[in-house]
Amino acid sequence: MMRLLATALLSFAALVLGLRAASAQATSDVRPKPDTTNQLHDAQYPDVDIAYGASLYAARCVTCHGVQGDAIGGVNLRSGKFRNAVTDTDLGRFIRAGSPAAGMPPFALDNAEMAGITAYLRNMNSLDTANVKGGDASRGRAIFEGKGGCAACHRVGRVGSRVAPNLSDIGSQRSPGSIQRSLVDPSSQMMPINRPVRLVKKDGTVVNGRRLNEDTYSIQVIDDKERLHSILKADIKEFTISKTSLMPSYKDTLNSTEIADLLGYLLSLKGQ
Repeated sequence: MMRLLATALLSFAALVLGLRAASAQATSDVRPKPDTTNQLHDAQYPDVDIAYGASLYAARCVTCHGVQGDAIGGVNLRSGKFRNAVTDTDLGRFIRAGSPAAGMPPFALDNAEMAGITAYLRNMNSLDTANVKGGDASRGRAIFEGKGGCAACHRVGRVGSRVAPNLSDIGSQRSPGSIQRSLVDPSSQMMPINRPVRLVKKDGTVVNGRRLNEDTYSIQVIDDKERLHSILKADIKEFTISKTSLMPSYKDTLNSTEIADLLGYLLSLKGQ
């Protein structure tokens, strides 16, 4: 009996060691990448996400957790370690659900807000909030409607063009880092459905625009004159999709303050 027990224990120990070795190998081969929904605590985060998260923390969390994140006994947010969260997905789930037993209410944060608050919490121990300055949304709106010329293509609410994607709720759909990259490198953040298309019908008609929808037999396109086209695929002679955005980069036309202000305005757009 004792011999059988010893054999079983040795087998179990070998299994555990094997699992640990496999886990270590997997850890060495797979590194967390930025901007994923399952980031680990040592991943990299865009500075603009961290800054946005700092403003959210000051508005929603500082009353209970304090400026340094240690106002609640037994909780130190600056440590970067959380008892109820390992990955960013865990952290987001915990924040949205809250902790009734600990007196923490649930927070209905949208995707952009969650990306920001997560980035800030992960970097809280190394960030000087005195140097964090958010863009001014009112100035950003003036740039959107004026110098930036954004309304010539994009629509917010009932104002603007339908040629490019509607931005009425962009602040709840995209993270600050993603929106900022769109302003300086539009092609890098362009979604496949928003890629420019060029169609040539069998009768010679040419349509340049943006896809709104596509199914097995037809495609719906809004052209550069805001006209809607529904075209049967059987009538199409040529169909080209470009991976280069028609949106200009603001890297050289707006300074850093203006880009920050424009970003601030776009983040304020939460829809109805």
